[in-house]
Amino acid sequence: MRVTNDMIHPQLRAAGRLIRWLLPYYKLSTFRRSRRLSSLSKVFHSRKYLSEQIYIDRPNSKQGDPKLRLCIYRPKAPKENAPGLLWMHGGGFAFGTPEQDSDSYRQFIELTGCTVVAPAYRHSPKAPYPAALEDCYTALLWLKHNALRCGLRPDQLMVGGVSAGGGLAAALAIYARDKGEVAIAFQMPLYPMLDDRMITESSRDNDAPLWNTRSNIAAWTLYLGEIYGSGQVPAYAAPARLRQAHGLPPAFTFVGSIEPFRDETVLYFQMLREAGIEAECIVYEGCFHAFNKIGRYTTPGKQANAALLKHFQYAAEHYFAPQPD
Repeated sequence: MRVTNDMIHPQLRAAGRLIRWLLPYYKLSTFRRSRRLSSLSKVFHSRKYLSEQIYIDRPNSKQGDPKLRLCIYRPKAPKENAPGLLWMHGGGFAFGTPEQDSDSYRQFIELTGCTVVAPAYRHSPKAPYPAALEDCYTALLWLKHNALRCGLRPDQLMVGGVSAGGGLAAALAIYARDKGEVAIAFQMPLYPMLDDRMITESSRDNDAPLWNTRSNIAAWTLYLGEIYGSGQVPAYAAPARLRQAHGLPPAFTFVGSIEPFRDETVLYFQMLREAGIEAECIVYEGCFHAFNKIGRYTTPGKQANAALLKHFQYAAEHYFAPQPD
């Protein structure tokens, strides 16, 4: 899908032109540079709203192995029986830090009194699939086991994330359902990275700003490693490959109409609804990837962020999932 300037929302066109000039697409070397730049984001946001950092062991880790860092964000005045939200940052599975979404955490916390746990999962250049998923699942189990200590409702654990983090949120919901060790009450995979095959109209030959087909190919190649392009890719890696959606938690998402993930997101949420799951997907016309962050003060950016908070508040009031024994 070739994206011309007149297809972009008028309020996003200037940002789109600048992004296309500065960063036409991601490639392997770009991901390496982005990892270095994301460390600056970590420093900049390191104290912003952050309540605590803890380091936990990964399963089967040995003495001296790196621990998994969890960033924990709590309200200043804790609220009893609040939701717990596990949030995965974006970055094509290849870069990014939990700190980069701290402004979103603040909004979730102010709205519901929730606690947000954001794992610094391993990145694909050094640890391809399933490393990131395993780290996120380890963090989810930690959230379950520490819910009462943190003043949270154990039956109201939720997952969310943007872009690759949205893909991880969707994958985590599938993985947790199949493992049967922890129940998820609600999922928010925003403009998620779901399909490695790029077989939809919106994902083929897409040259939209910020994220396009060439970027997508590079990211999936890194993330899947040896199984990229094979028939061995599971739904835990690419949720669009899922064939049985029954038993997954209710869901909300939004996506731009001109970005590569549009069709795979719409189709995935259609599958959820066909399985009898409450799932809403909003498509914002003329919007490219991460428009709610790049253009947070534009009309569609404000509308998307308001819709997210509205659905999160509804979930906090209506969705519960008792934990298995």
